Amino acid sequence: MSGHDHGDDGVSRRKVLECMTWAGTGVLWTITGGVPRSLGIIDSAEAATAAAPGMTFLQISDSHVGFDKPANPNALGTLEEAVNKINAMPAKPSFMIHTGDITHLSKASEFDNADRIISQSKLDVHYVPGEHDFLDEEVKFYRDRYGRGTKGAGWYSFDAGGVHFVGLVNVVDLKAGGLGNLGTEQLAWLEDDLRGKSKSTPIVLFAHIPLWTVYPEWGWGTDDGGRALEFVKGFGSVTVLNGHIHQVMQKVEGNVTFHTARSTAFPQPAPGAAPSPGPMKVEDAKLRSMLGVASINFKQNEQRLAIIDTPLQG
Repeated sequence: MSGHDHGDDGVSRRKVLECMTWAGTGVLWTITGGVPRSLGIIDSAEAATAAAPGMTFLQISDSHVGFDKPANPNALGTLEEAVNKINAMPAKPSFMIHTGDITHLSKASEFDNADRIISQSKLDVHYVPGEHDFLDEEVKFYRDRYGRGTKGAGWYSFDAGGVHFVGLVNVVDLKAGGLGNLGTEQLAWLEDDLRGKSKSTPIVLFAHIPLWTVYPEWGWGTDDGGRALEFVKGFGSVTVLNGHIHQVMQKVEGNVTFHTARSTAFPQPAPGAAPSPGPMKVEDAKLRSMLGVASINFKQNEQRLAIIDTPLQG
């Protein structure tokens, strides 16, 4: 990750932006033998066909239930649209991960409403928190619902379909505009969790804030993310799934494919395209084209990975 961790000069910033791929509807990624190639912009139906069969799981992110400002006066409604889109998929996914900011203000009623809508998918859901889920004084509401069986602030791992999944927490004590942080305890746990795993095992790391440095001026990165990525260097297929920035960005570095998901609530500006990050108001007719879900497919025998980003509309 060297060369992308320092955003205090123009050259490094340009390098960061040059390494990114901006993606739209139905971008299908395949990885065969650890070598990624993009098949370009394709129709969602074609993408779904190309991705099957194999284990498919979904990523949703940044639902911000309770948000009601002009950028989207009904964030709960667009979350429900996303779940309806999931329910309309021709093949039922194995499970879903939510990469944080389930709620906007960590209120019990917001968590209740999110649960009510997301449960309509009838899928097992694996959560990690965003900073908006940790706003209540004792962080009780998130932990009571989703923290059982986890370590520390809520990190954990599980296996599915021959893939090892690791949910990480990088939003504890997050300062406004500051970078995410994993901390020494979680990093030690991660190193131990991966020890003894076969290097041919596909690894998926997921956390709220990008583990790679997207735009440090806005806190879009994780201060010690590079240390976590050191632990997965020897694995042949590594996928890192994040949220927080409310837009699709993809990058490949060596054996690691990085992907950030759209929000189901509201878009944010592209890095550096506004004075600061935050909810971005767009024309009502355009909003749903900037919200969406991601579908990820693994073919075990080929170690093949495909990520299909589908907007709510368009």
